[in-house]
Amino acid sequence: MRSVPCKGLDKPWSILTFGCWQIAPSGGWGDYCTAEDADASVKTALEGGITAFDTAEGYGDGESERRLGKALGSKKNDVLIISKIWPDAELTLGSYQERLEGTLRALARDTVDVYLVHWPGSYFNTPDKSKKLAEIMIALRDSGKAKTIGLSNFEADDLNRLGADLSEFVVNQISYNLLEREYETQDLEICRNAKVGTMAYSPSARGLLGGRLKADSRTRQQYEVYQEPLFSHSKKVLKTVEAIAEELKTAPINVAVSWVLSQPNVVTAAVGSRKPEQIRQFCKASDLELSPEHLSRLTAASDAFHTHKS
Repeated sequence: MRSVPCKGLDKPWSILTFGCWQIAPSGGWGDYCTAEDADASVKTALEGGITAFDTAEGYGDGESERRLGKALGSKKNDVLIISKIWPDAELTLGSYQERLEGTLRALARDTVDVYLVHWPGSYFNTPDKSKKLAEIMIALRDSGKAKTIGLSNFEADDLNRLGADLSEFVVNQISYNLLEREYETQDLEICRNAKVGTMAYSPSARGLLGGRLKADSRTRQQYEVYQEPLFSHSKKVLKTVEAIAEELKTAPINVAVSWVLSQPNVVTAAVGSRKPEQIRQFCKASDLELSPEHLSRLTAASDAFHTHKS
């Protein structure tokens, strides 16, 4: 699998990152994944060439981190592990250190490769709070417990409040796909100027662009593209994805993910599943190269869809 270098890391980052939200019980995806399923999923991702794994203390109250660490076993130091702190921690170095230590214990690891702030919310809504956040995260990095630091779900106003400190972060993890391109406005330019890469999650729009049309989890039910009137329009984009997939003799999800990987500033796409057969399928997206004609057709379908978004 192709990989890319990332500043501050001694190992390359595979262009596909395995998303570990689904391998633990959660309010979003439900309690469907057993510990045995989680183990099989992580091992299948490894076999498929994925060398980066994205988890968080908020995924199943740390259960995702624990299951990931156990499944990786002796290989846990050979891969990149990305984890995230929930922003409700007291804005002090001691509190953040405590949360990070909890993550490291769950992973059975001495360091985490990339440590992200999971959401900005209203926690960092002033320049002073944002400055303090940056100071704390930089201190965690300088301690060696986190090799690099990053952000998750930070939008233009959040990014701007960090000022010059934004360049201390290596990635901003955002939801980005053919049906969700709001990031391309101010956010992309701000990150590119600060040399902050994009880590795209939900590249298949939570499975919709892979053909999952049933809103069978709260995560999908709450996603606007699964709701009318957008749902009907999203299926038109899916038809284009499926047509190109048929031409290339590949799965639709691979076309959707490959489009994301071809976009400016994208370092990696995070894709998750609790089913080994789906993981084996989307691992093939790393080797799929869309032609300029295919990219143009997908972008045109996406542009048409976005005319219906408010």
